[in-house]
Amino acid sequence: MKFYGYFRSSSSYRCRIAFNLKGLDVEFASVHLKQGAQHKAEFAAINPQRLLPALVTEEGETLTQSLAILEWLDEMYPEPALLPADPLMRARVRAFAQVVACEVHPLQNLRVLKYLADNFEADSAATTQWLTRWLTEGLEACEALLAKRTQVTAFCYGDTPGLADICLVPQVFSAQRFGVDIDHLALINQITARCEALPAFAAAHPAKQPDAEP
Repeated sequence: MKFYGYFRSSSSYRCRIAFNLKGLDVEFASVHLKQGAQHKAEFAAINPQRLLPALVTEEGETLTQSLAILEWLDEMYPEPALLPADPLMRARVRAFAQVVACEVHPLQNLRVLKYLADNFEADSAATTQWLTRWLTEGLEACEALLAKRTQVTAFCYGDTPGLADICLVPQVFSAQRFGVDIDHLALINQITARCEALPAFAAAHPAKQPDAEP
């Protein structure tokens, strides 16, 4: 399989964690977002949306959108499972993952920040205010969802990390990178620390990637 990603891309980070948890050896191709490599015809032919990540399977099929890739991986390589067996718990895990992937992450996306700067003259102070608002609100919602669990577990929804944790950790990394204070989110910080202590998460960290930059 060939994986198109970028070291600092949160959605790429999610997929790297999953590859590591499932012990998959995947060929990596870096698409430099800040240099605009995603807009070149070569990558647009792979993903017409011009977004990361993209995964080309061994059969030559192309998959896009991180949540779709993660669920495909879980169906094709079932162990360890990223989703619980119970239908109700599966729905809760998916909902948590979508808070991050569908509600929070898109608002910090490079193309959104660039649009704000180019079309609304948003300077660094305005961008910081924007990021702080949406990342804080989204992660506070995640904290509230975790507080509502009927059973306290080491990870988001179980004693082993799954889809929710895979989405949470890169979002926490983004909050830290953008200087958003989340010290008050005790459950999130505890779970993130447990995840980051695991080799699969540690090896997926942006700083450990071959295309990492300062």
